[in-house]
Amino acid sequence: MSLLSLLLAMLLQSQDAPKPLDLWPGRPPGDPDGIEEKSTPGERGIKQVASTGHPTIAVYAPAKDRNTGAAIVVCPGGGYRVLAFEHEGTQVAEWLSSIGVTAVLLKYRVPQRPGDGDNKAPLQDAQRALSLTRSKAADWGIDPARIGILGFSAGGHLAANASTNCDRRAYDAVDDADKASCRPDFAVLIYPGGVLDKEDKTKLSAQMRITKETPPSFLAVSSDDKGSAAGTIRLYQGLREAGVSAELHVFATGGHGWGMRKSDQTFGGWTARCEDWMRARGLFKAAAPSGGK
Repeated sequence: MSLLSLLLAMLLQSQDAPKPLDLWPGRPPGDPDGIEEKSTPGERGIKQVASTGHPTIAVYAPAKDRNTGAAIVVCPGGGYRVLAFEHEGTQVAEWLSSIGVTAVLLKYRVPQRPGDGDNKAPLQDAQRALSLTRSKAADWGIDPARIGILGFSAGGHLAANASTNCDRRAYDAVDDADKASCRPDFAVLIYPGGVLDKEDKTKLSAQMRITKETPPSFLAVSSDDKGSAAGTIRLYQGLREAGVSAELHVFATGGHGWGMRKSDQTFGGWTARCEDWMRARGLFKAAAPSGGK
């Protein structure tokens, strides 16, 4: 590729990328000033956000004629240390918008704050993103009753945490957007990490407060994922025990962290399985009357 072609491709990419929006009207609750944002190349050259004290959302709107009215808040993984912002972030948002779903890509606070063993700061960001999205439903052409959350690894833990703790907001309301519910209408949990009790690995952690009001969920993991397979399966069992509709896909191989990575292995079909699940649940309806491109 010539230098001119490369510069043109970069320019087009920058024009297509949605402008990030501030998640909070001021400083995030409980956070100190002066946390700098840093990005680093991770494994296989994948971009990672290594530090941020400025949480944002980026809205990937579908083409107007493809808009289904559904929306999903996307939470990249990264162990609450970094954010795997491409293959578990921007690429996911682009896939969702291509199938008519408004993707709200969340850049939540990392790394874990000192003394925040329960990861309260990311939960605050996820709850705020859900409320803000719901409060903007009319402007963004989405149905406020079809707003979900999707996460990978630590982001899957965050999505599960937001789904099972939506009855108690982790921060005091800061503006009118927080009058909107922070409950996701559905959840997509891809190899979620850290959902088991640290002492008794046969039980879910205390953070996973599953009740019959927990949103319906789609779960996927590889059986050879040593860190997440057992927890994902136990989470599915907990959902079913509570009477919550849930669908689980366990792929034979794939390990951890595949995200949107292309592969001939069966985990490469998780997006198709997820889309089938969303369609079967009636989440893809006629296009919303406004919003979109």
